[in-house]
Amino acid sequence: MAMVMKRATASAFRALTSSRNLTSSFLTRDLHTSPGSKKIVGVFYKANEYAEKNPNFLGCVERALGIREWLESQAHQYIVTDDKEGPNCELEKHIPDAHVLITTPFHPAYVTEERIKKAKNLELVLTAGIGSDHVDLKAAADAGLTVAEVTGSNVVSVAEDELMRILILVRNFLPGYQQVIRGEWDVAAIAYRAYDLEGKTVGTVGCGRIGRLLLQRLKPFNCNLLYHDRVKMDPELESQIGAKFEDDLDAMLPKCDIIVINTPLTEITKGMFDKDRIAKCKKGVYIVNNARGAIMDTQAVVDACNSGHIAGYSGDVWYPQPAPKDHPWRYMPNHAMTPHISGTTIDAQLRYAAGVKDMLERHFKGEEFPPENYIVKKGELAPQYR
Repeated sequence: MAMVMKRATASAFRALTSSRNLTSSFLTRDLHTSPGSKKIVGVFYKANEYAEKNPNFLGCVERALGIREWLESQAHQYIVTDDKEGPNCELEKHIPDAHVLITTPFHPAYVTEERIKKAKNLELVLTAGIGSDHVDLKAAADAGLTVAEVTGSNVVSVAEDELMRILILVRNFLPGYQQVIRGEWDVAAIAYRAYDLEGKTVGTVGCGRIGRLLLQRLKPFNCNLLYHDRVKMDPELESQIGAKFEDDLDAMLPKCDIIVINTPLTEITKGMFDKDRIAKCKKGVYIVNNARGAIMDTQAVVDACNSGHIAGYSGDVWYPQPAPKDHPWRYMPNHAMTPHISGTTIDAQLRYAAGVKDMLERHFKGEEFPPENYIVKKGELAPQYR
């Protein structure tokens, strides 16, 4: 079944990326159309030797979302790089005359106010994936830019990853794996802090698409499910999942054995989990964060892991990204951190590559995107970023 689904997804992408007759009209900052070739700049991570190991590995520099041939057949220029940091990087060279910038949360090009001011021709910033906090959204709105992402493209991927991380922490999996690698065998060193997931209270901070999918996947484990969000979910869905809404975040935290962060990074949520808020969590809490690293106070997490107040911390998001070699989360105890991988499975790449191509087609024709894809439109931010 999994192979059938993969083939179907790949087939859908190939169908979407087949040549079509497009009109030569394009959307500008003020939403009027103008003819001519456009310069599209894509910033992705390099796959190096791994690019050739899977033909559907589209989200890398080498494959460039699989849209190069199509764009160039329409007389557009497509520049792709992984070099995004510093005043002399490749991205800086192309920002002044780029019309479209495509970036990704997994190797984010930080679209700062300074870069936006330099980008005199820029019309559209697209996120290949979900989460556009690497863009200065207020500056983008003030400049009349459109910012959009492929909403829903990797929500299943991230929710599945979160469930995996919960189990890795609760079952104390990593020390056992490390024992095997080292040639050791000490059951007691693992079992003394390994638990069942059944009966535990799991709370998600934020309950959008990913949060709801996670709760649905947790239901068979017979957990007590809580969620905090700015809005309640549909009552019927809430009843089906068996989740309870918690209006007060600080009141929810001490009830939870496991806390999962599923809220976007905004000015309000930046640093939300500082020393004081972590102290409100139950001693021995497990925390999973696949949302954004900057939602956490970096040192507060390290201190709580060192003291045992946090029994285990796992996630794939850091600040900044890529994480420097001396980032303290690399060295704190009882962590299960990885690079930013949860939303860039091959299945997710096929979906967000197809979504980017669809939005580029619409943009070139002067057509609207699906409403849920907009992060900034006509000077207005999407509700989750306000």
